[in-house]
Amino acid sequence: MKGLKDKVVIVTGGAGGIGTAICKRFAAEGSAVAIFDLNRAAADKLADELRGGGARASSHGFDISDHAAVAAEVARAESELGPIDVLVNNAGWDHAARFIDTTPELWQKLIAINLVGPLNLHHAVVKGMATRGRGRIVNVASDAGRVGSSGESVYSACKGGIISFSKTLARELARKRINVNVVCPGPTDTALFRDFAGEGESGEKLRSALEKAIPFGRLGQPEDVVGAICFLASDDAAFITGQVLSASGGLTMAG
Repeated sequence: MKGLKDKVVIVTGGAGGIGTAICKRFAAEGSAVAIFDLNRAAADKLADELRGGGARASSHGFDISDHAAVAAEVARAESELGPIDVLVNNAGWDHAARFIDTTPELWQKLIAINLVGPLNLHHAVVKGMATRGRGRIVNVASDAGRVGSSGESVYSACKGGIISFSKTLARELARKRINVNVVCPGPTDTALFRDFAGEGESGEKLRSALEKAIPFGRLGQPEDVVGAICFLASDDAAFITGQVLSASGGLTMAG
């Protein structure tokens, strides 16, 4: 895509299912990739793979809910790769349960990972983008944040918050030529989905029900999401900001 070559990109959750696909696609486009993930070993392994293919890459293993750690790792990524051109907030986590069966401890974990973490990344990255007068931010939310999802009440609240935050930040940063957009995956076949669905008969029933409900007749794959993310990070989307794009196989078609 236009304008991604030699850009420096941070991808949070970069060693997970969708995150790995995002990192590989940016590397294929000629970008330098900073892989941010709680699993340092997986981030190191992916960075080695990308470098083996000729890309520039750095790996960073830490908790994005820690504001000081985020600031330190963003600074390290910039020292190794250069000023950040693109931020992709992809990291996320969920646990399936009816709201009345959840606990405040679970709420806090969900909020820390899915809402506070992205806020920390924006806080550490956006100031530099504003000073330079350019940048692209793509926040990976969820259709759960657009239309709701049973068993995902707090997760949905966090993702809905990311959507609203992104629209507000897009307004605040437009004069600085910083684009802020959102991609909302539908049900996607990743480790996170398998953990959410559970094992055995109940998990298979949920998978089967979703496959029947999705007009395309299947769950999404990580590669189904990355094209939208790279497009919104590219120069082809230079005049697009504050928008929300669903990648759900037609499961949700609300505006």
